Amino acid sequence: MPRAVKLLLDQLKPSHSARWSRYYQASSAASNADLRAKIAEMVPDEREKLKAIKSKYGKVSLGETTVDMAIGGMRGIKGMLWETSLLDPEEGIRFRGMSIPECQKKLPAAIPGGEPIPEGFLWLLSTGEVPTKEQVNALSEDLRSRAKIPGHVFDVINALPKTAHPMTQLTTGIMALQTESEFAKAYEGGLHKSKYWEPVYEDSMNLIARLPELAAYIYRRVYKGGDVIAADSSLDYAANFAHMLGFKDELMHELMRLYVSIHSDHEGGNVSAHTVHLVGSALSDPYLSFAAGMNGLAGPLHGLANQEVLRWIQQVVDEIGSEVSLDQLKDYIHKTLKSGRVVPGFGHAVLRKTDPRYICQREFALKHLPEDPMFKMVSKLFEVVPPILLAGGKVKNPWPNVDAHSGVLLQYYGLKEQNYYTVLFGVSRAMGVLSQLIWDRALGLPIERPKSMTFEYIENYCKSKAGMTA
Repeated sequence: MPRAVKLLLDQLKPSHSARWSRYYQASSAASNADLRAKIAEMVPDEREKLKAIKSKYGKVSLGETTVDMAIGGMRGIKGMLWETSLLDPEEGIRFRGMSIPECQKKLPAAIPGGEPIPEGFLWLLSTGEVPTKEQVNALSEDLRSRAKIPGHVFDVINALPKTAHPMTQLTTGIMALQTESEFAKAYEGGLHKSKYWEPVYEDSMNLIARLPELAAYIYRRVYKGGDVIAADSSLDYAANFAHMLGFKDELMHELMRLYVSIHSDHEGGNVSAHTVHLVGSALSDPYLSFAAGMNGLAGPLHGLANQEVLRWIQQVVDEIGSEVSLDQLKDYIHKTLKSGRVVPGFGHAVLRKTDPRYICQREFALKHLPEDPMFKMVSKLFEVVPPILLAGGKVKNPWPNVDAHSGVLLQYYGLKEQNYYTVLFGVSRAMGVLSQLIWDRALGLPIERPKSMTFEYIENYCKSKAGMTA
């Protein structure tokens, strides 16, 4: 047993100590491949790192907050710790410091030269280290062992009408799973706060493991007459998800590996990630926290955007055809903007370059479906829209984002039910936000409580500042 783990166990109450000790006795032989043991090994050093940063840099200003920021959705305010990924305006997303191309090159894949297995992303997000194939295989097996869903969860979902939005059914199912929360039980039993992360880890891994079957059940219930497909234990996380949805094509399995991986995290300020962090800061368990995040993801300005982009592209094709010239497409875009409508799928709150998630999906399409008419339309829009938006002078980022492409790929491989796309996004996002939630509790981060202001307070404050500088 690793010394760091033994020290942790020694601090636990006897009942909890015995429980976690049994866990490690069963897994110590494979500790090098065990994610939980790896995190346990890291926790003391990461806590010391946080303590050192607070001590040395706690009073350093991270920047000025303006009234525009306060009333504009807190846009651009640097206000939270998020270790799993960082979004750079110029470079795009980096997962634990690694770009998407670097992840594609270094993380283990299911097939030679193929897309990384999402379990590798989960290990990377949780530890900051590139896993070995052995570690990824062990994590895959661990997730499979956790994947069974209690029967009452399906009973709860079946109580909803099939017409309920798939995201409503997903969050309902997650809430029904909350009865299984290890953290809720441990907290009620008086677990020391230094150990909060351990049952949070168990909840997080259990929830990640169960989401594909839960999501697939909803898909088969709503769109396939309730004909449920059993899991295939020989497949990795994403491929098994595609299998349970009903897709046997290996390229669809590859697309799902790509989709789950690139949607797994996008730093902490977006609605779904921030919500999970916020609700979790109140010591709500991972089920409650993640369900709250999924309700945020369901909004049309967040996860629902990918289906809206696809609908718009289909509208373009319906109105002017797919084999249009660039000049015809330019005229259509100009008319769209003059009518007061926006061009969905272009622009981003933070990015100032083309979204790397768009680029890797484009590369996938160029490799596997270069002649698809819808992909050709996406390519033409990529060529036409940014210069038009730039010429307008009002858009900071005219470049395509991840939503500009994902729906077209899913359509090509047969997943045509657009209302379901946000569920795919939600299953993917679990890996990032729950990895961070484990570390929120391991580091003992406090409840989130920013200061709010009234109109009167803002006006009086600004007048006083103006008087001071007059």
